[in-house]
Amino acid sequence: MTDIWKPSVTVAAVIERQGRFLLVEEETSDGIRFNQPAGHLDPLESLEQAVVRETLEETAHDFTPTALIGMYMSRYVSARTNRDVTYLRFTFTGAVGKQHDQALDTGILRALWMTYEEIVACQATHRSPLVLRSVNDFLAGIRAPLSLLHTHASIFEVPHG
Repeated sequence: MTDIWKPSVTVAAVIERQGRFLLVEEETSDGIRFNQPAGHLDPLESLEQAVVRETLEETAHDFTPTALIGMYMSRYVSARTNRDVTYLRFTFTGAVGKQHDQALDTGILRALWMTYEEIVACQATHRSPLVLRSVNDFLAGIRAPLSLLHTHASIFEVPHG
């Protein structure tokens, strides 16, 4: 049997407050980059749970997703390592909550609030082209209800074996 190709499933949060967007500055294999709070879907969690967890881990802020901005697919080839990965990214928007006093996730240098103009000005250092695309889609008012997503109960069952 041949290996089955599988994209990496990720989540991201576009969070806007008073004309500024919450981003993270992070260390990557290609240097320091800007991204939305984002990360990989973990076993035993829904997409919504993943984006809540990732936002808290990377920004120390609570996040309540209220809508899906988009589902994006992109391919990334690291210039340094030549690693080739296809990402399937689910991007949410919602309400930012309390900021906690806690360390940020490994590799995250800081969380910061940036204007649209600042995001556009630094696009050469974005983690992915989806950073600006997601903000543009948010500003265009693109929203899908969370009811579009369904997580079957089997996802939360610990595998036997």
